[in-house]
Amino acid sequence: MKRVLTAVVLLTAFVLNGWTCTNLIVGKKASADGSVIVSYSADSYGLFGFLCHYPAAKHPDGAMRSIYDWDSGKYLGQIKEAKETYNVIGNMNEFQVTIGETTFGGRPELVDTTGVMDYGSLIYVALQRSRSAKEAIKVMTDLVKEYGYYSSGESFSIADPNEVWIMEMIGKGPGVKGAVWVAVRIPDDCIAAHANQSRIHQFNLNDKENCLYAPDVISFAREKGYFSGANKDFSFADAYCPLDFSGLRFCEARVWSYYNMFSKATGQAYLSYIQGESKEPMPLYVKPDQKVSVRDIQRAMRDHYEGTALDITKDMGAGAFNMPYRLSPLTFKVDNEEYFNERPISTQQTAFTFVAQMRANLPDVVGGVLWFGLDDANMTVFTPVYCNTNQVPDVYAEGNGDCVTFSWNSAFWIYNWVADMIRPRYSLMVGDMQQVQTGLEDMYANAQEGIEATAMKLYQQDPLKARDFLTRYTAMAAKDAVDSWKKLGEFLIVRYNDGAVKLVKNGRIVAPETGNCAPLDRPGYSQEFLKELVKATGDRYKMKELK
Repeated sequence: MKRVLTAVVLLTAFVLNGWTCTNLIVGKKASADGSVIVSYSADSYGLFGFLCHYPAAKHPDGAMRSIYDWDSGKYLGQIKEAKETYNVIGNMNEFQVTIGETTFGGRPELVDTTGVMDYGSLIYVALQRSRSAKEAIKVMTDLVKEYGYYSSGESFSIADPNEVWIMEMIGKGPGVKGAVWVAVRIPDDCIAAHANQSRIHQFNLNDKENCLYAPDVISFAREKGYFSGANKDFSFADAYCPLDFSGLRFCEARVWSYYNMFSKATGQAYLSYIQGESKEPMPLYVKPDQKVSVRDIQRAMRDHYEGTALDITKDMGAGAFNMPYRLSPLTFKVDNEEYFNERPISTQQTAFTFVAQMRANLPDVVGGVLWFGLDDANMTVFTPVYCNTNQVPDVYAEGNGDCVTFSWNSAFWIYNWVADMIRPRYSLMVGDMQQVQTGLEDMYANAQEGIEATAMKLYQQDPLKARDFLTRYTAMAAKDAVDSWKKLGEFLIVRYNDGAVKLVKNGRIVAPETGNCAPLDRPGYSQEFLKELVKATGDRYKMKELK
């Protein structure tokens, strides 16, 4: 009974934290430059964001490794260490292998609290031991088979410069080692996504090149009473994570929004599905209408359903300044009726986010770029972090501040500081932020070809020279972005002080010709908001003529 209660607590914590994380995927023939692209946002209230680093190392025979739950820091046990481990920066290793995740939870009775490998440890241990996506799948599934799986249901994006897979995994219950899982390769000319809801339904049991699965993935579901049909009709999602309205509207809707951006026919066809009016699930992957770039995915990670039927910037919840954010929790009650807020791709509780670019036509040291940012994708700058980087930029490092300590040297806190200034008066202030953001990201994108040309020349002399050069560039780009963001914060405080807006000319706040009062505007509220205010308050604020 205690173990069952613990499993329920784990799932409840997942729900209360607010349907976290989004992964967007692009196959190499669907991308503008032939790269494989995977994005990820680590969305969890209270989580401090930093760029992790695991240096390459060699280990003696018999060495053991301690495993700690990635979410809570709880010690889970030990596993045998590999003889050699590879350099990992963020969620990409020195061979450009990248792993992201989203938690779907699934059936709570299948959580094994005695397991040693949690989902976060699976990611970072696999990255240290894998030279390809397929090898990472084998490492991860072998680890849970030997040591047990601690977490609830999980979807993983597992990619290298040539291919990308979605693997979904869930445990077998208290005290039972191993997991049931299935992994499907995304076709090179397609895009895919997952966002906290299991997405693999039927899969080809005979296509060993493009579909891998646990031998008992179907028989275990039969044994537990989750499935009773023919094997060809088996759906992993239906068996292990039955869809409810929360999974549909908070999770599948984010996938729909991504598809709608790049495959208009798919967006139109499945709008009724994410509105709860159709039962046909969206496909696991679709062909985009046009090639998709890294910059496209950066913009997609900033989405709040703008311009769609789910747009949250136009209703009363957006306030006077069209704020595309909602406070948690996602659901609320009024007069005993339950209501919900939309949960878009971009959300304020993000700790860190990235867009991984993996290229087979370049040496690994140059080809793998983790475009990385701290805090909400909409309110950060994606800076280049090359996959052989062997030193974390100071502003991205763990230890510069933490989840309860502000630091001016922490990119996480600098981006949060500026974001929390902008949100309350979003439409008024966001343009100033976007101008700086776009300028920086354009600069990094435009510099990429020249930086990598220099790195290639150094690589031909000595690969270590290329690594060191790109490590220095990674640090410089991160520092430059954070320094620019500090200046942005100072600018916003001065320009928008006390609800007025000081005038700007040529990017600078206009100073007074004389005295200490700067020229300014008082924009007040929009007519749309004022009409809603009068509608809600009647004549309470109507001006009266005194008798």
